[in-house]
Amino acid sequence: MLKASSIEHAFRFSRRAALALLGGGILALAAPAALAADPPLRVVASFSILGDMVKEIGGERVSLTTVVGPNADAHSFEPTPKDAKALAQAQVLVINGLDFEGWLPRLVQASGFKGMQVLASQGVELRHLADDERTRESQIDKAHNHKHEAGHVHGDVDPHAWQDLSNGMIYAKNIADGLSQADPKRRGYYQSRMQAYVAQMKTLDAEIKQGFAEIPLAKRKVITSHDAFGYFARAYGIQFISVVGLSSDAQPSAKDVAAIINFAKKEQISGVFIENTTNSKLAKQIARETGAKVIGTLYSDALAPVDQPAATYLGMFSWNAGRLIYLMQPAK
Repeated sequence: MLKASSIEHAFRFSRRAALALLGGGILALAAPAALAADPPLRVVASFSILGDMVKEIGGERVSLTTVVGPNADAHSFEPTPKDAKALAQAQVLVINGLDFEGWLPRLVQASGFKGMQVLASQGVELRHLADDERTRESQIDKAHNHKHEAGHVHGDVDPHAWQDLSNGMIYAKNIADGLSQADPKRRGYYQSRMQAYVAQMKTLDAEIKQGFAEIPLAKRKVITSHDAFGYFARAYGIQFISVVGLSSDAQPSAKDVAAIINFAKKEQISGVFIENTTNSKLAKQIARETGAKVIGTLYSDALAPVDQPAATYLGMFSWNAGRLIYLMQPAK
């Protein structure tokens, strides 16, 4: 169980669970010999988190290409001819949607892709920014809003829906259904793997909720590089204050940074996290000026490289939750 009773246990959970999920993944489900003889389904996933989901569900029955890889920023990504070639040869394209992959229409057009598109976020309970941002702006003197996101505007919807494991379960089902539609002979294989994957998500989700439930609400406040954790905040009762907005390539003004520093001092926020795809300079500046500690890295829009604890979707959740619980745990 994920407990908040000791710092040591929080770290132990993060590493043990993440490494177990990374090393084991979903138990291999044998495919009938006749199906194994068929060529694998050619699938392209738009970024690393979706790529890991496709790999867990599709197993050896898919040939996977991931466009935006580990530790790469999907916000500022620019497709290459190699990406267009891979997509041109694909039978299935798995995307997040919600205006997250701003470069994707150009890539689809350049590739001439005519296959099936799977919208992984279809049916999730969306986080609409108008209400959430209105509350947040009042907390930091209305200094940090959408005007700093020119060049990568998501509109009224937060696209980072995978940051809630309940939504992750919906993503998994959508992916399994899409693979099944494109490759109906292997439907049972994809659906069985999806069900095993969702079962792991349910277990981890319950453990994370229990861990945060043991931490007072007043302690559940952190600063992060950009606003990618709104769904995590809503699911697990955490308040994230971001240095920039929804886009990791946004540039906050001096007024924005000053407002966040003042808010952090007032609220006695004790920790700042750096995200793996963003520049750490501003986060470190805020930490210096508030006396908060730079605790470490959170994974938001991209997974870690292979062989690291956050190299899978579930490993990412284990890692992030363990680090947050370590920070928020009341001193003994």
